[in-house]
Amino acid sequence: MPPLDVTHLRATLADALARSVRGDPWHGSAVVPLLRAVSAEQARATPLPGVHSIWEIVLHLTAWSDEVARRVAGAPPEPPRAGDWPPLPETPDDRAWRLALNDLDAANDRARVALRDCEDSRLLVRVGDGRRDLSLGDGVTHAAMLAGLAQHHAYHGGQIALLRKVLGIGGDA
Repeated sequence: MPPLDVTHLRATLADALARSVRGDPWHGSAVVPLLRAVSAEQARATPLPGVHSIWEIVLHLTAWSDEVARRVAGAPPEPPRAGDWPPLPETPDDRAWRLALNDLDAANDRARVALRDCEDSRLLVRVGDGRRDLSLGDGVTHAAMLAGLAQHHAYHGGQIALLRKVLGIGGDA
């Protein structure tokens, strides 16, 4: 097996992250285009019992993007500082929705910057003490965690796409 080309790995991870958030992933729509036509009222709606709202998913994606950025920058693994599923703001209005969308964008920028600034050798080091803890998503390499963040975005993007259909939100995504 040839030696791992870390430059290619970094570029592949950066591309996967960019495509999952704003780009053109092969699986369907990226997260940001899915959110463009969603109003604050639609985002906070819970049209199906026991299912998170679009807004809750956005807060969840933001929290985990920030946590991954922290870890890639060298911090130990912890639950996201905002919580796994942060609560909606006290006043979930249009202004707060725009802020949530901006926060998601900024968190993903921080993850991409952390990847860019990460030492090559760190990408191949396991997160945490090396033991696998599914609740924290650690015990995998930093590279695998970054790939997982792109997968996490795709997974929840699919949920957002379904919620858009249930809510009758049309338009291109």
